[in-house]
Amino acid sequence: MQSRSLGFDPAMVFVAHPIQDRTDEELRQLADQALESILDALQAGS
Repeated sequence: MQSRSLGFDPAMVFVAHPIQDRTDEELRQLADQALESILDALQAGS
């Protein structure tokens, strides 16, 4: 709602939660799984 009220449409990529109790390796795996979606979002903006 905040971004809409400001006229901003951010790209979003969601990852599984919870985050805070993940090991470093689990966080790396989440990042690896999200990478393609992140790159797609960045390329869509250009």
